[in-house]
Amino acid sequence: MGTSLASRWLEACLVVLVVTNFWYKVLADPQVPCYFIFGDSLVDNGNNNNINSLAKANYLPYGVDFSGGPTGRFSNGKTTVDVISELLGFDGYIPPYANARGEDILRGVNYASAAAGIRDETGQQLGGRTSFSGQVNNYKTTVQQVVNILGNEDSAANYLSKCVYSIGLGSNDYLNNYFMPLVYSSSRRYTPEQYAQVLIQQYGQQIRTLYQFGARKMALIGVGQIGCSPNELAQNSRDGKTCVQRINSANQIFNNQLKALVDQLNTELTDAKFIYINAYGIFQDVIDNPSAYGFKVTNAGCCGVGRNNGQITCLPFQRPCPNRNEYLFWDAFHPSEAANVIVGRRSYAAQKASDAYPFDISRLAQL
Repeated sequence: MGTSLASRWLEACLVVLVVTNFWYKVLADPQVPCYFIFGDSLVDNGNNNNINSLAKANYLPYGVDFSGGPTGRFSNGKTTVDVISELLGFDGYIPPYANARGEDILRGVNYASAAAGIRDETGQQLGGRTSFSGQVNNYKTTVQQVVNILGNEDSAANYLSKCVYSIGLGSNDYLNNYFMPLVYSSSRRYTPEQYAQVLIQQYGQQIRTLYQFGARKMALIGVGQIGCSPNELAQNSRDGKTCVQRINSANQIFNNQLKALVDQLNTELTDAKFIYINAYGIFQDVIDNPSAYGFKVTNAGCCGVGRNNGQITCLPFQRPCPNRNEYLFWDAFHPSEAANVIVGRRSYAAQKASDAYPFDISRLAQL
């Protein structure tokens, strides 16, 4: 009787142990082995810190609400990709390329660089930055390191095919190129339709290069409503509240062509999957009904200078607004953490059918 009781107790302990291990594994393992990020200041997490650039955010009040303090993120807290990496199940955030070392790269790398564009000249008035083509070149270096760690190209290709890639560029090609006619000639050379075509053609070339170097699950992030940023409202809106339509219209032309590129790539590269994230539409929802999302101020930065706090980015050690979760924008150009959480969550799990096409990042991860 005693032996039987002891054996049953042992069996029960083993069951508990197996179940505990199972749930620990479910909780501990991310949905994909790695997450690679390409982009601009919306998702830069420190790549510009040590280069000769005016586009930096490695000082307070940037990072005032982030666990690591100022890191180079252009936000008071998390960026959209930080939110997505949490939802994908990663323990800790994806490291910037500038700091990624050794086996850390197997979790993924963030190549994003503030002021970067699809076009190499974009953002040059701000100094150093790594354009999309430069970010893709940095990724090629990482791939060779992955090959070295895993032992051969086949193992690396198999590993990388399971990872999620998010690519979000184009904002600076408008903000720091096309709509800066005193510095750049692009608006005199191209109509908005022609310019979008030129951008998408270059974008597609870089995406195909990523494909050649192992990328198979790619989320292409649309451009947001640049015409609604505090900077554009300060410069070009009569009442400081009405979004600048000529800029938003150009952004929509780009987004429509980016969505069409997703269809083209899915047809052309059948062993890969491409999705489009409608950041513009998600922002539109918030701007149309801010109180539903807890926002009270949608036309000014939480910190900054001048009209709408939109003249420049936050000054070093400037005191930001205390009610940061009520501000859609953190500074003249960048969303607050509260806004990034909304965009990140809806990119990962679409709240509306229009948020992601043909499906969201959570589904992309499962493929």
